[in-house]
Amino acid sequence: MPRFYSQLFWRQKRAFTLIELLVVIAIIAILIGLLLPAVQKVREAAARAKCQNNLRQLALANHMYHDVNNIFPPGGLTGRANWVDWNDDKGSWMIFCLPYIEQEPLFKLIPDILSTFNPLGVARTIPAFNNARVPILRCPSDGWNLDHSLSNYAGSLGPQCAIGPCGFNPFQTFCDRPTWGYTWSPDHGNWIESDLIRGMFNRLGAKINMASAVDGTSTTILLGEVLPEQHDHYWSGSWTHFNGGVAHHTTLVPINYRSDRRVGCSTDPPRSFQNWNVSWGFKSFHTGGTNFLFGDGSVHFISQNIDHRTYQYLGCRNDRQGAGVP
Repeated sequence: MPRFYSQLFWRQKRAFTLIELLVVIAIIAILIGLLLPAVQKVREAAARAKCQNNLRQLALANHMYHDVNNIFPPGGLTGRANWVDWNDDKGSWMIFCLPYIEQEPLFKLIPDILSTFNPLGVARTIPAFNNARVPILRCPSDGWNLDHSLSNYAGSLGPQCAIGPCGFNPFQTFCDRPTWGYTWSPDHGNWIESDLIRGMFNRLGAKINMASAVDGTSTTILLGEVLPEQHDHYWSGSWTHFNGGVAHHTTLVPINYRSDRRVGCSTDPPRSFQNWNVSWGFKSFHTGGTNFLFGDGSVHFISQNIDHRTYQYLGCRNDRQGAGVP
C-alpha cells in the first residue's frame, strides 16, 4: 500500500485516548458546575417575579372588594351565636375575593353565605368546588403538596399576641410594647371588633378598611407569603376556611423563621409547627426574604434581616411611628 494511503488509513482509524476522554468529561463537568448556579438563579428570579405578580392580582381583588363594600374582605367569617360559632364556616378573605380574580363560577357553587349554616362546609362536599385549584394562590418556589388546594398568601395580623400551646413563647414579648406604639392584644386575633386587632386581618370578621390603617396604607402590610407545610392550620382546601390559616400570621415571628411539620410540642418546641408563637410567621423559599403586599397595592421584598422593631411598625396599622418601607 502506498505510504500516502497508509497514513490516511491510520488517521481515519485513530480514536480518543482514555486521558483525552477524561479531560473532555472534566471540562464538561466544570462547565455544568459553572452554569447550574446561574440557571438556578434565573429560575428563582422568575419564581419570585411570578409570586409578586400573584400578590398584585390579589391586591386588585382586595381593592375592588373595598371599593364595593368600603371595607376589606373579612379575614374570616363565622356565625355569631354566643359570640362566635366555630362550627359555622362562612369563609376566608379569599372566598370573598373570588369574583374579583375571575373565579365567579367557583364562588357561585357556595350556598348563600349569610343565610346558610356552615356554607363553606357545604361547598366542600361538592367535588367541583373542593377539587378546584386557584393558580394565583400558589408561589412557584413552594412545591409542597401541589395536588392539594392550598395558599401561599395570608392576611397579616401585625404584632398580634399569639401564645402557643407548647410552653415556649420567645416572641410573645413583642406584642405588648407601649414604647413602640401598641399594647397587649387578644391572642391569635380572636376578637370580633377591629379595636384590638393590630394588623389588617383576623379570622373572626373584624371590619377593617383603608381608614383603619392610621399609619398609612403604603407603610402597612396587607398580605404576605407563607409556607403551608410549616403551619398546623393548613390542609387541602384550608384557604376556603375561616380557620384555615390564611388570616393567622403575625409579624411577631421573624421573617423566614422555620418550623417543622415532623416535630410536635414535646419533641422540639422551638421548631414545632404546632407552636403558634413560632410557626405563625411569614416565610418563603426565596433567598434572603419574603414578598409582602402593602395596603396601597404595592409589593415589596423584605429582607429576613430587617430590624425587628421596624418590622412590627410595618405590621401594625396604628402604631403612629411612621416607619417607611425598607
